[in-house]
Amino acid sequence: MGRILGLVTIIAAVSVGMAGIAARSSNQVDAAASADPGGDSGENWTTQKRQRGGWSATASTGPADGSRSSGGEVRLERSGDSHFYADTEVDGRSVRMMVDSGASIVALTRRDAQAIGIDVDRLPVSGTARTAGGDVPMRRVILDRVEIDGLAVRGVEAAVVDADMGVSLLGQSFLAKLDAVNVEGDRMTLR
Repeated sequence: MGRILGLVTIIAAVSVGMAGIAARSSNQVDAAASADPGGDSGENWTTQKRQRGGWSATASTGPADGSRSSGGEVRLERSGDSHFYADTEVDGRSVRMMVDSGASIVALTRRDAQAIGIDVDRLPVSGTARTAGGDVPMRRVILDRVEIDGLAVRGVEAAVVDADMGVSLLGQSFLAKLDAVNVEGDRMTLR
């Protein structure tokens, strides 16, 4: 009986530790936490383990709405802070974004949204986004086109987040419309 209690205690401690690590690693926006309580914009998104310790995510079927507008392949190298960044073109304007597969939608900083011509103050607040600094208001918008080096997606759901995130996030509303997202070592490939 003592061994069983000891084993249960160890399992509980490991579970609590893993939950703490997961909570600390999600310091970015969880944009869908409040605004999209029942929806999952990445419902065709699957993640599969790779042989060499990387991961791969592929759409099980292509977007039915024709939102994927062009093909190609983009390779991103891991930066010194261990994240992947992409120089995107959003509705014709350059925006640097951090690729965040944990963000449900593209999350734009107020500064980036205004730079691409969005009148943020005229958009109604449509919910809140959970950030490391707490819950902040967000405003939903549909971006006509998001492109990375010729790889373009049309009709991308996004949110303007009134928080000092530092960088906009390239989330699932873009990534899930691609044919594949693969990470192996320090390289991410988008197709």
